[in-house]
Amino acid sequence: MRIDVFTIFPPMVEGFAGASLLGRAQERGLLDVRVHDLRSQATDAHRTVDDAPFGGGAGMVLMPEPVFAAVEAVDPPRPLLLMGPGGRRFDQAMARDLAGGEGFSVLCGRYEDVDQRIREHLVDEEVSIGDYVLAGGEVAALVILEAVGRLVPGVMGNATSGTEESFSDGLLEYPQYTRPAEFRGWAVPEVLRSGDHGRVARWRRARSLDRTLRLRPDLIAARGGLTDEEQALLDEHGLGPSASGV
Repeated sequence: MRIDVFTIFPPMVEGFAGASLLGRAQERGLLDVRVHDLRSQATDAHRTVDDAPFGGGAGMVLMPEPVFAAVEAVDPPRPLLLMGPGGRRFDQAMARDLAGGEGFSVLCGRYEDVDQRIREHLVDEEVSIGDYVLAGGEVAALVILEAVGRLVPGVMGNATSGTEESFSDGLLEYPQYTRPAEFRGWAVPEVLRSGDHGRVARWRRARSLDRTLRLRPDLIAARGGLTDEEQALLDEHGLGPSASGV
């Protein structure tokens, strides 16, 4: 998969994309992350990419000329996503959709905003990672890179990791434990040490439902509530909205 990122801070993106899981994926030829400096297409000695907004107001605006020129010089894979507060909320479902394609590109805004003509005539979609303000789109782009990159087939060593984690089916992930089996008097649940894979699967599913009900009930509501089977599973394990399970 090829992912192109357009930014005025290439080292910020390159350093992240070259480390850990993403870095290893690039070494193995599973990911091709290309970072492009928007300033490379500036036409003045100062490599200017921003200017004051028409009509006045605080801050500076990213100019259309260098942005259009940078994108057109590369002809990157589409869709081209603009990181911005007015866009569609990025979530795990969108990450899976992007991971299932051949590639995409990200434009990192900076300053007060980008020129509206970039939004209307260059990018394919605006995407937001949350209702808060960042200094620029680079951090948001890194979120997209990691969330999508790790789902590309072969990137994660365990192929089931992406299907069992939080949000993979609209639920939070079940609690995880590792050695030692007892720590400061807190024991790992017996079922996880039983070797009974059927019991373990049902326990995990029940804890996943319970944890989501308690911490993110909005996710349950978005799924249309609990099914009869899910409610029965919670009852079987003594869990539910009023329970205090793990």
